[in-house]
Amino acid sequence: MQQTILIVEDEDILREVLKDYFLNEEYQVLEAADGEEALNIFQEKKVHLIILDIMLPVLDGWSVCRRIRKVSNVPIIMLTARVDEDDTLLGFELGADDYVTKPYSPPILLARAKRLLESGRYKDVNSKETIVHQGICVHIPSRTVTVNGEPIHLTHTEFEILTYLMRNQGIVITREQLIMKIWGYEFSGDERTVNTHMRNLRNKLEDQSKWVRTIVGMGYKFEGKA
Repeated sequence: MQQTILIVEDEDILREVLKDYFLNEEYQVLEAADGEEALNIFQEKKVHLIILDIMLPVLDGWSVCRRIRKVSNVPIIMLTARVDEDDTLLGFELGADDYVTKPYSPPILLARAKRLLESGRYKDVNSKETIVHQGICVHIPSRTVTVNGEPIHLTHTEFEILTYLMRNQGIVITREQLIMKIWGYEFSGDERTVNTHMRNLRNKLEDQSKWVRTIVGMGYKFEGKA
């Protein structure tokens, strides 16, 4: 199935360059030049990944990301011309899966997009379709999670982190292992980025967050026993 990328960028030249790269890889591409147009397209079309600039007319990228996250866990890569760690953390807190600072290399951005798209397909036929632990149930094919029988809404990255930890119950996963598994490239952020994703995940797990432990100076572990 051909996958669809929504590129939200108000600079025509940058948008066209990105469009050409994705078209050359046989993706379908939708375009928006402002935040409101992006939301309208998202509501009308099936989108598999969004590349979202922050500084947009009409409605900024923060607002677009916030609204989309209320209804969907579609992967979102945010673009910014500002080199500001607080901006990066805000993007992750709102549910962005990746963050790229301008100027950027289109091939690198394409590679990051591909990894997000591929990680969502779960082609590993040997993997269990459902992972259950205490009150947490992860259904891999539908990418849904329930806690104590109630569905919770995880972003793409939060789902990947939870699934990876639960598949390795009782094993300490280092930060480096987690970064390479989830992001798959040389990490340019700091430890606060990982902390933000983990904090968001724990908040959504509520009372079952006790199973996700931080091992000081090492990484994280999903407890395998009650």
